[in-house]
Amino acid sequence: MGDELNDSGCLEKSRNDSVSEHEDERSHSPDIHFEPVMKLPLIDVKTLEEDEEVLLQLRGKLYRYVTTPGEPPEWKERGTGDVKILRNKAGYCRILMRRDKTFKVCANHYVSASMELKPSHGSDKAWVWSTLADFADEEPKPELLALRFGSVENAQKFKEKFDEAKKMQVQAIKEGKLAAAESEEAPTKELESLAIKDEGKEAKDEEEEKCSTTVPESPSGDAAESPKQ
Repeated sequence: MGDELNDSGCLEKSRNDSVSEHEDERSHSPDIHFEPVMKLPLIDVKTLEEDEEVLLQLRGKLYRYVTTPGEPPEWKERGTGDVKILRNKAGYCRILMRRDKTFKVCANHYVSASMELKPSHGSDKAWVWSTLADFADEEPKPELLALRFGSVENAQKFKEKFDEAKKMQVQAIKEGKLAAAESEEAPTKELESLAIKDEGKEAKDEEEEKCSTTVPESPSGDAAESPKQ
């Protein structure tokens, strides 16, 4: 009987010692805290989209027609992401597209009444059009662009809203909201500042532009082709 009590006492003492050790470990655990070397204030970055109405937003893949002296002309992939048709309070409509992940602007230009969507040769899911001034890069410049969608339905939706945006532009001119000269894709300080801001806030784009296997016959004629799929 005495041996049993003795063993029970030893077991209880062992348990108490174990609990005490765990409590000591917790009490001596250092509370690690690092103060930041520099505190960065939150910056509210304006993209001009805050005051614009989204007429359409679809996913697509954008291509740009590139001509380099001494090399054959070719379509190069510009980016994959969401393309939007936006309308601001003044009546301007523009196309804005950002690449996935990096959110880098790959298309940013006005929709003018003189612009025309042309069907892609060999594909009913893509459109080709030209713009006098695209602001995706640091400097505005003329571009021949092709946009391919995942379905025929989305391609038709884009065309419908594109044509609707052209009519809105014409109506705004008639109502005196826009000057006719201003509506033809005249470069603006707003779009230029947007391109500069995007260059400052975007992550480095890790994807290089990929060449398409389709080469258009002519950048200006009706026979120009866009990437087929």
